[in-house]
Amino acid sequence: MSDAVTFRPMTEADLDTVLKIEYAAFSHPWTRGIFLDGLGKYHIWLMFEGEQQVGHGVVQIILDEAHLLNITVKPESQGRGLGLKLLEHLMSIAYKHEARECFLELRDSNTAAFKLYERYGFNEIGRRRDYYPAVGGREDAVVMACTLVD
Repeated sequence: MSDAVTFRPMTEADLDTVLKIEYAAFSHPWTRGIFLDGLGKYHIWLMFEGEQQVGHGVVQIILDEAHLLNITVKPESQGRGLGLKLLEHLMSIAYKHEARECFLELRDSNTAAFKLYERYGFNEIGRRRDYYPAVGGREDAVVMACTLVD
């Protein structure tokens, strides 16, 4: 990583680039409508290396709870610690908004994300059977939680 990593909130003008990254990273990506709807409800942040957008993340805050809804790093930028930087940023935003616990769901097959969340301090607290659409059927979700600290 040669360029500094920076963050800024997403605007509607960023949507095409966000969708390009989202569709490259996931077999079942969020849609344009989901992101547009989320602009007024969630904290959506973009991550940059220099001038290049390399990821985005979405966190919902309800009272003292945060729900990590989406974290995406461009496939060609993965494996270099950017996911952790994005996660740390989103969790600091949640903490600043007085969230003290965070929850998330992830695909059972997403072992890289599981390791990232575990490294940050998330623990598995349950499973949702057949939660996600998958190629050829459905896939379980792993439910994780983490206490947020200053």
